[in-house]
Amino acid sequence: MHVLRILLLGSLSLLLLASCGSNPPAPTARLAQFSLKVRGSHPRGIALGPDGNLWFTEWVTNRIARITPTGTITEFALPKQSIDIMEQPYAIVAGPDGNLWFTEGLGDAIGRITPDGTITEFHLPHILSAPRGITVGPDGSLWFTEETGNRIGHITTSGVITEFPAQGNPLEITTGPDGNLWFTENNGNHIGRMTLQGTLTQFAIPTASSAAIAITAGPDGNVWFTENYANKIGRITPQGAFTEFSLPSANSWPRGITKGPGNNLWFTEESTARIGRITPQGAITEFSLPKFNSDPYAITAGPAGLWFTEQGVDQIGHLTPT
Repeated sequence: MHVLRILLLGSLSLLLLASCGSNPPAPTARLAQFSLKVRGSHPRGIALGPDGNLWFTEWVTNRIARITPTGTITEFALPKQSIDIMEQPYAIVAGPDGNLWFTEGLGDAIGRITPDGTITEFHLPHILSAPRGITVGPDGSLWFTEETGNRIGHITTSGVITEFPAQGNPLEITTGPDGNLWFTENNGNHIGRMTLQGTLTQFAIPTASSAAIAITAGPDGNVWFTENYANKIGRITPQGAFTEFSLPSANSWPRGITKGPGNNLWFTEESTARIGRITPQGAITEFSLPKFNSDPYAITAGPAGLWFTEQGVDQIGHLTPT
């Protein structure tokens, strides 16, 4: 197993090096970290915007923020700023209309923000729906999960909302290579699949109590997901066949996952402060972050590598494989 060490290069940039012993040379990666203006912001979701910047949600301070590839951060407050009334923005995705779309867990709304920071909110038909994940569907609308509402919904770019019943308290969602919507479940240990017409199919994950969270379409025509409690990365074919890959480090709590450089999958490890890479064949490499309490959360491919949120230290990280 590769042991990764850290060499400080500057206030923001680090080089992650591997100590390999007799093994072949291990990959290296360059890291930059950018601090948010307000402590306790807890950045969560992150996505590459149509403007070439990264956009992310601030779950606690109730903001949507933008960071340029060079690290300049601009924040936009959501309409409700009372400490007792907060929307809690969670996931975010670039829409087909040139705007960013995001979920508001406590606000029971889907939000839209333009690249210049204009925010519009579309409230869901039911209270206590708790929208969580969001993705662009093959039909050009935004599909989202309702964790406590037990529904999968979609919203057109003009704001028309349609909902379908689901099961298992759906969490995060992605468009699969088969043109269906695939999602994880908070309760029931299944991966769900929904057609554009609302037909639901559930597939039981082989490992019990795996706590599947993030999910993404892979470069190999399959769907990949993180198993937070099971300490595994999972893969499911469009037909429902599972393969699971155990992580080298115990109790890593894999969280976010995305398709990234090299046609590999990249993921975050919450409890061990690492960024992981897994090839479609299942080979895993881990890159350590400098602060053990950084709590890396969501991750996305962006300019010159991977961008991710560090909710434990209120930072945005940028990892460039070298």
